[in-house]
Amino acid sequence: MQKPELLSPAGDFECLNSAVSFGADAVFLAGKEFGMRTASANFDNEQLKKACEYAHNNNVKVHLTCNTLPRDYEVERLPAFLEFAEDAGVDAFIVADVGVMDLCKKYAPSVALHVSTQAGVTNHLTANTLYNMGAERVVLARELSLEEITSLRAKTPKELEIECFVHGAMCVSFSGRCLISSYMTGRDANRGDCAQPCRWKYHLFEENREGQFFPVEENDKGTFLYNSRDLCMIEHIPELVKAGISSFKIEGRAKSSYYVAVVTNAYRHAIDEYFNNPEGFILPDWIKEETEKISHREYNTGFYFGHEPGQVTGNGGYIRHYDVVAFCEKNNGFSCEITQRNKFYTGDTLDVLPPGGVPFNTVCQKLVNENGDEVESAPHAKERLFMTTDKEVPEGSVIRVKR
Repeated sequence: MQKPELLSPAGDFECLNSAVSFGADAVFLAGKEFGMRTASANFDNEQLKKACEYAHNNNVKVHLTCNTLPRDYEVERLPAFLEFAEDAGVDAFIVADVGVMDLCKKYAPSVALHVSTQAGVTNHLTANTLYNMGAERVVLARELSLEEITSLRAKTPKELEIECFVHGAMCVSFSGRCLISSYMTGRDANRGDCAQPCRWKYHLFEENREGQFFPVEENDKGTFLYNSRDLCMIEHIPELVKAGISSFKIEGRAKSSYYVAVVTNAYRHAIDEYFNNPEGFILPDWIKEETEKISHREYNTGFYFGHEPGQVTGNGGYIRHYDVVAFCEKNNGFSCEITQRNKFYTGDTLDVLPPGGVPFNTVCQKLVNENGDEVESAPHAKERLFMTTDKEVPEGSVIRVKR
C-alpha cells in the first residue's frame, strides 16, 4: 500500500505555518489571481517566494491553485504569472481549464500539472485523456463513491496520481461548479468569489398573494434546502487507502489557522496510526474528538458510500464546542509566552494541542501582562501574556477552552 500524501489548505502565511507544524506533506494555496478563494488573504509574489522556501525547508510541497475559469481579458496576464510561480519554486499547478493547462506546459514546463475537481473527472476515460495531455494528478469529482474510485484507479496508469477531498465544506453543485451566487449577487463562484447563498434561508411566495410567504421549512427559522453538510472521513482511513487514493485533501483555504492545525493533526495521526498497524487498526477516540473541536456543520461522508442525507435542513449555522483562546509563542518550563485570541481566566482548564502531538488538559494558574502586572483574565485580542500552568505547554501549541 502506498502511504497517501496529506494535503492541507493555506489561505495565508499563518495557516501555512499551522499546516507545516502539524504534519502536512503538502499545502495548496493561491496567488492574488486565478485562485478559487478570493476571500482568503492569499499570497502576493514576494510572499509566494517565501512560502515556497519555508515549505521546502520543512520538506513540504506547494501546490498553487490556478483553477478559476478565466475570461479572455484575464488570459493575457497568465503567462507572466505562471513564469513567476515556476521561478518561485511552486511544485504543482492545480488547473481546471484545458487552455490554462496548455499555457502551464508552455510557460512553466518544470511544474507538475494537477487537474482540479472543477474539471469534473468522473471516469477513467477522462482521467487517461488528461494524463496523455500531461497531467500528473487528477482531483476527482466529489460525487464519486469509493467503489467508483477503486474502478477508476484500476483502469488508469499507476503513474497518474489520484487526489480526493476527505474533509471540509461541500458545495451544492457539480464538482464545485455553481451559478447560484452569480445569479443572486453577481459574484462568480467559478472565479473564486462565491457569496455562499446556498447557506441562506429561503421561503416560498405565491404570485397572486403579494406580500404573503409560505415557509417550506423544517422549523420556524426557515428552510435550508441547499445547505450541505461538511465532509468528514476521519473514521474511514482504511477504505480510502485501499481505494488507491494518492492524496487526502482537506478543504478550507478560507478557514482559520486553528482549523488547519486541528484537522491536519487529526488526519496526520489517523494515517500514521493506520500504517503502523494496518491489520489491527482502531481509530483512537481522541482523533475523532478533535474533528468536533473545530467550528463545523453537521458531518457526513459525502458520496463515498452512496447517498447520505446531504443537507442540513434545520439550521444554517455552525456547531462550535470549543474556542481557541491563545497560541504558545515561547516555552519556559511551566511558564510560557502566549498570544491571546479569545478571553479566558486564571483558573480555567485549558485544552492544549501541541504541534504533531496528542491534546492534553492543563490549568491556567497565573497570567502576567507585558507590563509585569498580574491579571485575572486575558481580555484583549492579540495581547501577549506570560502564563503559568501545571503542565509544560510546548512552543507552537494551540490553546483552547470548552464552551
